[in-house]
Amino acid sequence: MEENVVSSDAGQLSKFVERIERLEEEKRELGADIREVYAEAKGAGFDVKVLRQVLRLRKMDPADRQETEFLRDEYKKLLGMTE
Repeated sequence: MEENVVSSDAGQLSKFVERIERLEEEKRELGADIREVYAEAKGAGFDVKVLRQVLRLRKMDPADRQETEFLRDEYKKLLGMTE
């Protein structure tokens, strides 16, 4: 009986490992695709560093984004970085 359990566990473990390996490969492929899009954006004249910042801001909750932008502006004022 114990051998059947171990065999079943091994089969289940093998399936998990295979799924993870497939997903890791997909992640690598997606990473390459994303790098390609950034390269296209750069070729079109966009600043990739700023583009990454905008994407990070878009992921944020609007209230968190507003607070972050407020604090950034306040810090800039304190450092005399305003026009």
